[in-house]
Amino acid sequence: MSGARFFYTLLLWFMLPYVLLRLAWRARRQRGYLDHVAERFGYYAQAAGGPFIWVHAVSVGETRAAEPLIRALREKYPQHRLLLTHMTPTGRETGETLFGDDVIRCYLPYDYPGAVARFLDHFRPRIGILMETEIWPNLIHAGREHGVPLYLVNARLSEKSYSRYLRFPRLAHESLAGFTAIAAQSEEDARRLTSLGARDVRVTGSIKFDVAPPPAQVDQGRAWRRDFGESRPVLLVASTREGEEALLLDTLAHMDVPGMLTVVVPRHPQRFDEVERLLEARGVRFQRRSANATVSADTRVVLGDSMGEMFAYYAACDIAFIGGSLLPFGGHNLIEACAAGKPVLIGPFTYNFAEATELATEAGAALQVPDAKALAQEAERLFRDPSAAQRMARAALAFANAHRGATAKVLAMLKF
Repeated sequence: MSGARFFYTLLLWFMLPYVLLRLAWRARRQRGYLDHVAERFGYYAQAAGGPFIWVHAVSVGETRAAEPLIRALREKYPQHRLLLTHMTPTGRETGETLFGDDVIRCYLPYDYPGAVARFLDHFRPRIGILMETEIWPNLIHAGREHGVPLYLVNARLSEKSYSRYLRFPRLAHESLAGFTAIAAQSEEDARRLTSLGARDVRVTGSIKFDVAPPPAQVDQGRAWRRDFGESRPVLLVASTREGEEALLLDTLAHMDVPGMLTVVVPRHPQRFDEVERLLEARGVRFQRRSANATVSADTRVVLGDSMGEMFAYYAACDIAFIGGSLLPFGGHNLIEACAAGKPVLIGPFTYNFAEATELATEAGAALQVPDAKALAQEAERLFRDPSAAQRMARAALAFANAHRGATAKVLAMLKF
């Protein structure tokens, strides 16, 4: 074991009590963290079978991003089974929603040498595909020891993350050099990864552009729109994070758009009840989407308390705001809203999707706003100027279609 990896592993062992406490703490808000705990240490009850193609998608966003690749892998390699690993219960639930029993799901273990070795010994995957920014030194080393080619796909590395890796140059170099190849989303991502020690880095674009709105969800969204009231202006506030709902509710309440309905979809399901309490405290008339009821005329907010239905929400709205961007969370994926043909508004904090945001803005598909007040102003302008909203909607579709093709490039890169 190299010196850098030895000290990294030693630190992991010192952190084990904290890891267990954090797992228990998170389970207080989301009971799913108490399920399948043994898997997090490399112990699995299900029979392995195989041969496996293994894809790791840590949580919801990565799992949805992996959908085009997983479907393409199933089509190209029908003799293989798909193993999909996660780190969060919501990621696991999203995988079940998207793929049902067509894939095997489990948790990827924490990055302890024995745990990752047990995982690889149990499933014996032919290849490992890690989505986005999953760089785990002991896992990568174990993959090489077990003869499993590992690929980092749809890779992105923000300037903020790059600066953190620079603090541990030897460990970063050793880890990144262990990948067989890396498919980066952009030239900037490729440059940062290469400078840290990655060897075979190729720019393929983002697989997220290859996600198409599922027809069933589009139909579901149209049905919701009838329940919302087809003549009502509908603003979708998607993937909101802690603190953003309060900012948005306080600001949007002053918009002068008669009959406007706001649909708020928190990013994490464990916050649904928290947002409900926020609405009650403000005296806002609201309904939960899970009630499956026609929305009354005096309802001002629909609380989107469901998972795996984001395309339906996009289909049901007129304008989409992408959360995680009003406060410094780094933003979330705006590509799905563009693919649904909706005008997109997004806040100032978009470092997780910097290039996609810049390109969408340049294409006229999105508007980046500095704060909640500017968001309300732009949304009001678009509601009052349908022709401007329609131009943005057309630009959004054109933007999404123009950047498709990353999945095919990644498939061509994979060798096993």
